[in-house]
Amino acid sequence: MPSIAELRQILKRIDGRSYNAYHEIRGEFALDAFTLCVDHVQGDPFATPSKLRLRVDQGLARLPEELFDNPVRRLAFEDFLARRVHRAARDDAKSRGERLGSGKSGVVLVDAGGQEVLKRTATVLSPGWVEVRLEVGLPANRRRILGRVAERLLCDRLFAIAEASLVQPPTDEARHFVDCIENQEAIRGQLSSLGLIAFVGNGSRLPRESGASDRPLVAENVVAFEAPESLRVGIDLLHPVDIGGSVCSSIEGLGVRKGVTLIVGGGYHGKSTLLDAIERGVYPHIPGDGREWVISDHSLVKIRAEDGRRVEKVDIDAFIRNLPQGRSTTAFESDDASGSTSQAASLVEALEAGASGLLLDEDTSATNFMVRDARMQALIQKQHEPITPFVERVRELCEALSVSTVLVMGGCGDYFDTADTVIALRDFLPLEVTEEARSIATNASSSRQKEAVDPVGAVAQRIPLRGSIDASRGRKRVSIRARALDQIEFGREEIDLRGVEQLVDRSQTRAIAAAIYFAAERLIDGDRTLRDVLDQLDELFDERGLDELDPCFRAGHHPGNFARPRRFELAAAINRLRSLQMRQSGKHDS
Repeated sequence: MPSIAELRQILKRIDGRSYNAYHEIRGEFALDAFTLCVDHVQGDPFATPSKLRLRVDQGLARLPEELFDNPVRRLAFEDFLARRVHRAARDDAKSRGERLGSGKSGVVLVDAGGQEVLKRTATVLSPGWVEVRLEVGLPANRRRILGRVAERLLCDRLFAIAEASLVQPPTDEARHFVDCIENQEAIRGQLSSLGLIAFVGNGSRLPRESGASDRPLVAENVVAFEAPESLRVGIDLLHPVDIGGSVCSSIEGLGVRKGVTLIVGGGYHGKSTLLDAIERGVYPHIPGDGREWVISDHSLVKIRAEDGRRVEKVDIDAFIRNLPQGRSTTAFESDDASGSTSQAASLVEALEAGASGLLLDEDTSATNFMVRDARMQALIQKQHEPITPFVERVRELCEALSVSTVLVMGGCGDYFDTADTVIALRDFLPLEVTEEARSIATNASSSRQKEAVDPVGAVAQRIPLRGSIDASRGRKRVSIRARALDQIEFGREEIDLRGVEQLVDRSQTRAIAAAIYFAAERLIDGDRTLRDVLDQLDELFDERGLDELDPCFRAGHHPGNFARPRRFELAAAINRLRSLQMRQSGKHDS
């Protein structure tokens, strides 16, 4: 393997030449316990930065193996190291305080993530070494190589960044981070046996910085969460934690029970904030986030209305039937779904993908999908109304399909009849008001009439058709990219994910785009159901990670920045691909 000294010579030789000459540095270069791998060189200084990997031998790094000796601890420690590399690169850039050329020249990036801890391709741990995958802007003045600047960047600064972040990281800080994530996953593993779908720990600080930031709100008047005694549960931890100055081996908080839970209360009292914390609680959070003790069942799915979305062969008959002009609702399709039909389709699609619980907020739901009151029933008779509202199905979903629901509702008391638990938010603190709600439902009974005719049936499984998924664009056989957190460019199509609220990281979106292509090439065959395809992708991610999602995958190369998505957001993206064609199978899941 060539040495870093040889890399220095190449960079001095190509100094001042056209940018294309940077291709001469592709390959691997060694310096003592470090190996630098230049896997991809950008086309010009304004393009996406070059892809590099920096590997450090364990003999030098001396990373304690107890910090990554099981899958959860490995996930946490890899995430911790990526964040350290990010901080070291940021500190290096600040200390340098100068531009290193045109465009993206001199930038050093690592995919370190935000408040949630996700499985990523950014760092890789093995018993013998640790590797970080970087994006580095190769320096140039316009399109002429700044070779000596590049030499300092690649042969000095990168190694200083790696030494500051990957070599003997502070063990106490790392252990605190890893133990916190393992505690969260241990709580998640206990939820079902405790009859819960979510847990909100006492002392949690739920509000976020702003609508554009998921960072915790730092203000003196933020109210710490405190569960009411009647709904309070204690859960054992794997590792003791400091709670209020006391070291505790268990934690208390609100247990959100299986069944139907209503969150009610006046405006601005924290209803939607609590639901938002629960929906993000499907992922572990970093220590100090304020939501690290908000833990949700991994298969809870947020459902909302999405006017204009595409729907393909979805059986929404339990919610909508007898449409004008005899349109089918057992295999409903639309290029421009309404609020109610889109919400019904999203709900059924979530169940098809294996959701065990639904999260809904009246603020983002179609009113006519949620309820039809007695006065409207009197004016518009059932034979002229195709919608069977969710209020009539929510208990059936629980009792027939074991699907729980958490619903924020501030304007309709008809849901009191359906709820197992009613939680009121007052001044940002929860109170249990279940008995009061039941008393009101009994003494002031709703005069609305039940409209459901047939019971909820098993979920129809669908089979995606390979020919309808095309990643090509013009002369490019594969043209896919995540343009934003909620937007994918897939071939000639645009996939709109604005209504998919549990996506939290653009690298998840990037992985979803690549996974759709991977599935179309290797898994979708006209016989496998969508759920089968999702199962196989989960198996791939569990066993081999995310590297193979790279459409140009080569073992031992930088695969790009991917973070693992849940199967539900992946299914949601496939379902929103406007070219998608499906056929229903004879297979149903209850």
